[in-house]
Amino acid sequence: MQDDDVVSIDQVKEFLKLNSEATMFLAENKAERNLWIENVLNKFGYFSCRKKDKTIVKKYIARMTGLSETQTKKLVSKKKKFGKIIVAYSNCRRFPTKYDASDIALLIRTDNLHGRLSGLATKGILVREYNTFSKQDYRNISNVSASHIYNLRATRQYVSHSVTVKKTNPVKILIGRRTKPENNGLPGFLRVDTVHQGDLDKEKGIYHINIVDEVTQWEIIGCVERISEEYLLPLLEDLLSQFPFSIINFHSDNGSEYINKVVAELLNKLLISQTKSRPRHSNDNGLVEGKNNFIIRKHIGYRFIAKGYAKHFNEFYKSCFNDYLNFHRPCGYPTITTDKRGKEKKIYKTYLTPYAKLKSLKNAKQYLKPNVTFTDLDKIALSSSDNEFAGFMQKEKEKLFNNFKGQKLQFPTTFSNKVMSEISGSFLD
Repeated sequence: MQDDDVVSIDQVKEFLKLNSEATMFLAENKAERNLWIENVLNKFGYFSCRKKDKTIVKKYIARMTGLSETQTKKLVSKKKKFGKIIVAYSNCRRFPTKYDASDIALLIRTDNLHGRLSGLATKGILVREYNTFSKQDYRNISNVSASHIYNLRATRQYVSHSVTVKKTNPVKILIGRRTKPENNGLPGFLRVDTVHQGDLDKEKGIYHINIVDEVTQWEIIGCVERISEEYLLPLLEDLLSQFPFSIINFHSDNGSEYINKVVAELLNKLLISQTKSRPRHSNDNGLVEGKNNFIIRKHIGYRFIAKGYAKHFNEFYKSCFNDYLNFHRPCGYPTITTDKRGKEKKIYKTYLTPYAKLKSLKNAKQYLKPNVTFTDLDKIALSSSDNEFAGFMQKEKEKLFNNFKGQKLQFPTTFSNKVMSEISGSFLD
């Protein structure tokens, strides 16, 4: 190439503006290319130029040779170090290339058409293209192994032309320890989960926040309009304050509503440790997920409830429903047995209310908060019988669902409303 007329940096700038990236200098071999690069560096006095001018010269070299910026920098550094661009030759034995650019192009086309299937599935397509449909272009690539397909997918040619979207890389969040808490039979190890009350016409429904103690199964439920700091943080503080015993640990799944800096700061302020579920351990949060089904879904149902009614549900939970769950509704507590093979088996023979379970713990008074006594809790537990309070709760729940204006909700129960009212009336009269 004759570029003797280009002798100044300004001329190089004009050349880069006027010539597109498609313009390339074709050399017969690397030695000829390197010689031309050396002449360019010497002509412009590259090593004594300003930083901006050096960048322009490197762009000029990259444009004319088709090299990348990284390759251009390496050749320039060789010129600076040795005074000459030396072609590096390796004495290592190189394996011959079996699959060339045309074979990789066929692989790219196949993956783009089928959405990048697994290696075995892709190999099956390549084999069928050659054997079944007699396409000679696929003769070589049809012999590729399923594992080597992944190697070809890592080449620069494939990455540049593949339209397959790369999977999202997992984000590591340092909030919370990924482990299953060891409660050692002590109350205060909470499991928390969120239950969403459906969508309708692109509108989000209310969210139930369910918190269950692992040992006593003491359960506190709240309701919120949105899963955001403005709504969730005050509710969490209120729900945690409703537990009669001290809180030691707060365990949730990996949802962003709990694994965030705001919740972490709240728990740190209350001196509560935070943990989160482990991958491939679906039972880590199984207790609260079971309560979601047998408590919230059973009593509230699955139907959409607009977010404007969150306040009404929160008042219902706090005024009577949480007391019903903890003082009047028995829960099953497992007895773990181990067989000869060392396999553990849970047998449910003990059924107590969470309050009775709390009182049955050894030295149970030591777990209570400073302003809470069993005398005060006994007044709540013994103020009415289990059936009386259940009837009161059902009546309040029916009133909650019937008082909605503009959204008529079905009372979710296995009994008819008439039977339910009779049951409620017989205990409350």
